[in-house]
Amino acid sequence: MQPVVEKLSGLERRVDLVVSIADVEKEVQAQLKRVARTAKVQGFRPGKAPLSLIERSHGPGIRYEVINTEVGRSLDKVIGETKLRVAGTPNLEPKTEGVEEGNMAFSATFEVYPEVSVPDLAALQVKRAKVEVGDAEVQRTIDILRKQRATYEASEGREAQDDDRVTLDFVGTIDGVPFDGGTAEKFPFVLGQGRMLPEFETAVREMKAGESKTFPLSFPDEYGSKEVAGKTAEFNITVSEVAAPVLPEMNSEFAKSLGQPEGDVEKLLADVRANIEREVKSRAQARTKSSVMDALIAACSFDVPKSLVQNDTQGRVAAAREELKQRGVPNAESMPIPAEAFTAESERRVRLGLLVSELVQSADLQARPEQVRTRIEEFAQNYEQPAQVVAYYLSDRQRRAEIEAIVLEDNVVEYVLSKAQVADEDVAFDELMGTN
Repeated sequence: MQPVVEKLSGLERRVDLVVSIADVEKEVQAQLKRVARTAKVQGFRPGKAPLSLIERSHGPGIRYEVINTEVGRSLDKVIGETKLRVAGTPNLEPKTEGVEEGNMAFSATFEVYPEVSVPDLAALQVKRAKVEVGDAEVQRTIDILRKQRATYEASEGREAQDDDRVTLDFVGTIDGVPFDGGTAEKFPFVLGQGRMLPEFETAVREMKAGESKTFPLSFPDEYGSKEVAGKTAEFNITVSEVAAPVLPEMNSEFAKSLGQPEGDVEKLLADVRANIEREVKSRAQARTKSSVMDALIAACSFDVPKSLVQNDTQGRVAAAREELKQRGVPNAESMPIPAEAFTAESERRVRLGLLVSELVQSADLQARPEQVRTRIEEFAQNYEQPAQVVAYYLSDRQRRAEIEAIVLEDNVVEYVLSKAQVADEDVAFDELMGTN
């Protein structure tokens, strides 16, 4: 007789499972006899203890395992006969009403995967990011590299400005009382890099060595130190030195300092351009992928299994906790992290994952070995010894699977772009790189 699967709400289903007590006891007795052959019981030689003693010591555990096994087989049979796609782990509860004598019954409650239909891709509107890399972008990157390797030269009478290194003493008080971390001597920092709060940097600008100033500073509500967060302090500062940046010359020594062994400036510029182009390509692809995925998710609507959302949420909470531990945050292990903060994003990720999986299957978009190798080789160009990186990824199944997942998503993006209404979007270099 075909088992009856009861539809509860959404994707939730319930089915009753019946197990014969006689079958359970038969298997229990068989296992007890196997255990008895080698069991060591005080006062008896190994394998000679009465079965009644083995029953008392091992019976409950064996019976529990046998019941679980029988219920599992019964559930697997139901799933197979009804062709259900179960999502998550079923919840089993004993059932007492309406159970025939000689049987034990359980109710299994579980979720099933939804029916997912691929939306009309031709109706999707997608933006494809386009970014130009020219001489100006290369020169801007070189300028940043030069600034990162700047030396500083003290200049008497110089007014502090962005990119200058300022050395000063400061004392901060709240209601006239100094606070932890509010005092320092001979403290150096580079103006304009955001190391200090904006009000502090504004106060220091245009000051000269030997000058002093007192000013108020309001700490943000979300400031890292709870002692001062949301409070207004008074700072007294005295500048002891203003040093102007001296950028290294664009010469052979500078090229060598950036890893160009021959000190060839032209080769350095070519390497910088190649690196920029790789990074721009990667970021533009990521921006385009985001547009594709947003369009896909907006075009579909179906229920997602709560169990899958919960699993994803728990994974994100664990990752957040691990990140806090890596940053040295005290009590990171016990710090409360509200799961609901991740629920909406987890639900989106699960829905998108199901949709992408359906699209991969229906359009045969699986990652091919040659695609995976090409992607690994591209990735390896970011390292000094690309061949070793390629060999490492090809020999490590987990790492290779990570690249396969990326390639699979790329295949989905390219397939959608070939079907959808695509508008090229010119994106400024600074906007793409996050430097504006």
